[in-house]
Amino acid sequence: MKRRLMATLVPPLAVCHYGCASCCAAPIGVFWITGIVGIIYGLLGGPAELAHVSWPTLLLGIGLWLIAAVWAENTIRGVEVDQTDPRCTTRTSTFCGVVKPKLDESDPLEETKKFHP
Repeated sequence: MKRRLMATLVPPLAVCHYGCASCCAAPIGVFWITGIVGIIYGLLGGPAELAHVSWPTLLLGIGLWLIAAVWAENTIRGVEVDQTDPRCTTRTSTFCGVVKPKLDESDPLEETKKFHP
C-alpha cells in the first residue's frame, strides 16, 4: 500500500526507492514536474490568461501526472519481477535487464584502431 501511494503522489521518488533509479526516474520526474506545472498553470488561467480556471491546461497537467504514476508503478513491478527471475528465463517481465550480445558484432574500438596508423 505504501509503495502504491508513493508511486501515485511522488512517482520519481518511488522509482528511486523501490525500483531502479537509473532505469527511468528522470523521464518520470519530467512528466511529474510538468504535470504539477500544468495543474498550477491551469488553475491560474492557463496560456490564454483567463480570469477563471483553464480546464484543458488543468486536465493536461492531471494527465501528465497520471502517466508518471502509471509509468512508475509499471517500472517498480517490472524490477520486482526481474529480481525473482534474474536470468529472465520465464520472460514474464516487461522490463528484463538481460541483453545478450550478437556473436557477429565486432568491438567498435577495435574498428577505430584499424584506421589509425
